[in-house]
Amino acid sequence: MAEPLPPAAAVAAVRALAAARRSWTVLIDGGSGAGKSTLADLLVAATGAVLVRLDDLYPGWDGLAAGAEAVRRDLLVPRATGRAGTWRRWDWASDAPAERSVVPAGGGLVCEGSGVLTRASAPLADLAVWVDLDEPERRRRAIARDGEPYARQWRRWAAQEAAAIAVQEPQRLAGLVVDGRSLPQPMVSDLTEDAH
Repeated sequence: MAEPLPPAAAVAAVRALAAARRSWTVLIDGGSGAGKSTLADLLVAATGAVLVRLDDLYPGWDGLAAGAEAVRRDLLVPRATGRAGTWRRWDWASDAPAERSVVPAGGGLVCEGSGVLTRASAPLADLAVWVDLDEPERRRRAIARDGEPYARQWRRWAAQEAAAIAVQEPQRLAGLVVDGRSLPQPMVSDLTEDAH
């Protein structure tokens, strides 16, 4: 794995990408609590890209692999071939699929979430980013952000992340590694027990 860089390096790289291409895609992966969402927010603020968070579309607490595959198939593949892509929101309260959203073929896309960077998705991105942070700090941040509902699910979700990392080796697929310690701390969310 490459030496972790500060977030400013990712912002500079994505600004350069946005200036050079009409259509581009950035994938951000890392364990829960590493700072993926924070980094994605910085990149979107710097470029005006469309943002897709896998937390909005994982099909439930056991859906890491299914969510990552749906993004690859329905969003990344179409955009890589010059077509609009789609993604379907998961309604955590009713535990069922909800509305579908369309992402235009052109412009920038930042897609972040655990498991998004795979051997099949990496070639469909213009830049792949791994956010690196040790597990105890990630867990502390995630629980501080999402509270007791996530604390009860931590092991269940972490096992899926570990399986994806073991098979896909996303940190090796990344063209850029960002140091999660240098990202701002997450804010406490207003998620309900049914939300992820």
